[in-house]
Order: sequence, then C-alpha cells, then structure tokens
Amino acid sequence: MSQPPQPYPQYPAHQQPPQPYPPPPPPGPQFPILVSTMNDVPGQEIVRVFGEVAGLTVRSRSFGSNFSAGFRSLGGGEIPEYTQLLYQSRHEAIMRMCQHAMSFGANAVIAMRFDCNEIAGTMSEVAAYGTAVLLQPAT
Repeated sequence: MSQPPQPYPQYPAHQQPPQPYPPPPPPGPQFPILVSTMNDVPGQEIVRVFGEVAGLTVRSRSFGSNFSAGFRSLGGGEIPEYTQLLYQSRHEAIMRMCQHAMSFGANAVIAMRFDCNEIAGTMSEVAAYGTAVLLQPAT
C-alpha cells in the first residue's frame, strides 16, 4: 500500500525544519511599488529614468540562535534560523529600496538585484538595488 504524499521533505530528526513555516505573503503586491528583475515591463513604457536606488540592511542572529545553528551545521543540510534571517533581510532591503525610489517620484524599480555579504563573521548584509523609473501603460 502506498503512503500519502508528505507536505515536507523527510529530514533526519536532528534537521527538522521549524513548523510551521512562515505564512505566505497575502495575495497582491508585497511592496508599495512594482519591483521587477526585468529590464522592462510588458505593456508598460518607461517615461522617466530616475537612476539607481538601493536599500540595505545588516542583521545579526542572537547568541542562542547562533549556538543552535552551529550544532545544526554539524549534521549538514539547511539551517532554518539563517534561512529565516535572510528571508526577512531581503524583504527589508526591498522595502527600503522602494522608499528610496518613491522619494524621487518613481512608481517602479526595474533590473532589481541582490548583493549579500558577511560582516565580521557574525552579521549578514543584504543590499537590494535597481533602477527607479516612472512607468505608464504603453500606447
């Protein structure tokens, strides 16, 4: 007899992911303006280019989280504490980039990219950057 499908991959007991994972974002836009990794947006034309914008965040895990993550890393596999930290850091960096773009009057950021670095072995820096533009429907 076959087993029912499992909602999560089967991990060894010492590598179980946190349950439950954070809820998915609500339907609809996650950010106050359009953010795209593409260089143009289908159905839209670029009316004005404001230039490069960026958002940055630097975060560190608490001592307790670093300690437990260190033990998890001994067994290999994903380290959920750091996955969650980077997920939150990326979101914060994009929000700050959007605020920077909106301060120019932009309604979109195109060609968005991330850059991630480690600082002093205990902190992670995440930068989101792209080109702030004003879009309007193509005619």
